Amino acid sequence: MTDTSEDWRSLLVRWSREWADAQHGDATERDEEPLRTGWLGFSPAPEERIRELEERLGHRLPPSYRTFLAVSDGWRHAGGFVWALAGTGQARWHEDAAGLSEYFPGELDDNSTPEDELLAGMWGRALQLDVESDALYVLLDPGDVDEAGEWAVYTWAPWHADVPRRYGSFRTFMDAMYREFHQLRAGDSEQGGPVFDNTTTRALDASVAAARLDALGGRYERAAAALAEAVAFGRPRARGLHDQIRRLLGETYLVSFRGLTADPVYAAEIVPVLVAEHVRMRPDSALAAHNLPGASDAVRAAADEVLRQIREGTYRYTAEGPFGRAVEEARELARWGDTDAAWHTLRAALPGWRPLSAEHLAPVGLCADPLLGPLITPDRGRELLATPRAGQPGDTPPPTADLDPAGLAWLAEETPGTSRAWYRFVLVEGVAPADLPSRIAAAGEPTALYAPTPPRNALRFRAGDHVPPWADTALAAVGRAGSGWSFAFEARSYGNFDERRFVSPGLAASRGTRTVTVWSCPPRDQRPGVFHLSVAENGEERYAVTARDTTTEHRGPVPESLRFPPDGPDEHGEHERRVLAALATEFGVRLPRFALTRGRLHSLRTRPWNRAPGPGESYVTVRLVPHQP
Repeated sequence: MTDTSEDWRSLLVRWSREWADAQHGDATERDEEPLRTGWLGFSPAPEERIRELEERLGHRLPPSYRTFLAVSDGWRHAGGFVWALAGTGQARWHEDAAGLSEYFPGELDDNSTPEDELLAGMWGRALQLDVESDALYVLLDPGDVDEAGEWAVYTWAPWHADVPRRYGSFRTFMDAMYREFHQLRAGDSEQGGPVFDNTTTRALDASVAAARLDALGGRYERAAAALAEAVAFGRPRARGLHDQIRRLLGETYLVSFRGLTADPVYAAEIVPVLVAEHVRMRPDSALAAHNLPGASDAVRAAADEVLRQIREGTYRYTAEGPFGRAVEEARELARWGDTDAAWHTLRAALPGWRPLSAEHLAPVGLCADPLLGPLITPDRGRELLATPRAGQPGDTPPPTADLDPAGLAWLAEETPGTSRAWYRFVLVEGVAPADLPSRIAAAGEPTALYAPTPPRNALRFRAGDHVPPWADTALAAVGRAGSGWSFAFEARSYGNFDERRFVSPGLAASRGTRTVTVWSCPPRDQRPGVFHLSVAENGEERYAVTARDTTTEHRGPVPESLRFPPDGPDEHGEHERRVLAALATEFGVRLPRFALTRGRLHSLRTRPWNRAPGPGESYVTVRLVPHQP
């Protein structure tokens, strides 16, 4: 849309009036005239003068700057750091006067983007508009033009510590400077300066109040748009509300919940979210003041305790009332791997959730919980935000799809660009996950499971001296494998399957019940693939299948659906997927992909998957230790 003179006049008159009303004895000598006249601009530039400038430059000016000059031939106080902006008499070619083309974007190469190429030429061809500023360059680029004929504006200052900022047009730049003026004045007011109150701030504050009700009613997209505008103008409530929406959508960059960390009403909900992100980014560093802006000493002390709990994986999110009870139920489901059911439980309880007070939009504290936080994917965050809460009317959104596929066949799926993973597991019927250590854990291991931990941190539970060096034990994730079954699962096992020494942990675990043991080693480099499946009952093997290279061995009455062809496993795992699907149907079992790959599960160290060396047999162990010259 082309800006008209009236569009410009409306903005510039409002800006001038608000600027004048915000002056409280801190104006300078250059401000005497705009204070007296109530106008930050100058007289309009006649058409003849604009044409003279265009002839001098050899270019027709972009529409928004041309129309601006027809309303005001220059401007004072464009934002907080440009004190005078050029009119027809001061606009001039920059001609890389600052010598910045050497640094931005640097030397072009084959990896340079079109944006890099535009920026490289900008310094030499741009029109310079800053006349007086705090070392801030304002450059209008005739080489970066959109379909409406608008030239992009680039700004840069040495104190930016960043690449030049780009605005799509002169009008876009001026709108941003108007918002910057509001931000700075609102910030001064928050720090104890004069109250910054005018028609614009009151309208924005009303939009924030309306956005809060929209958010609680599930209309989060409309709420987010209104809050984002209010944030851009520096309105004090907007950031804390907007950041709650952003965090539940999976965003973490510059999420600070401004204003809420200093309020003890919200600290217990908000602070753990900030601490959890701090641990993710800087796991071993202490909390700094900027991590919890405005927090009291008491809140900081509580944050240090939360920091310890999150590092140890013991932090637990809590809430009041029925939603709080749903949180506890969902956590119990999630810790055994049933993350879809955990999400269903939370989702069903969302309408009954109640905010702590007026600045609370949603149970954002869930994001900090080590078991429940991983469940809040961006899609589920959208579903949460779209669900009416706190008694507000609104339409319930359709449920997001479950994340766990049924059965076991997903284990052998091929992902483009990656090799199929190695894995092994034992399924035990009629035994609760918490009771697996008594059946499958290595000798000398704890009788209780290790605390839930993400897959990438599992190696911290290293085998102790009680585990013999020859023993191929597995640090296995533990959970429920469907109705009446438990699992112990290890992914990316690097132990080679050697049937001469293989001992299934499922044999000992099968006393008084049934177990299923699977070990898959897909083909890798020159090594052929191996797939082993065995079923045991009451301490004895019932049947087994071992498919390797070009041969397959079946022992016992193997059901037809679980048999491999005589020529062994295929390169792409089609036979393996078929057998896994049949195995899931035969026993009514499943493994939870989301919990195994992205969640947190209890774990244990299994008994060895191989036998001890016999008489005359030897083995070699290799230990890698850090070396510093």
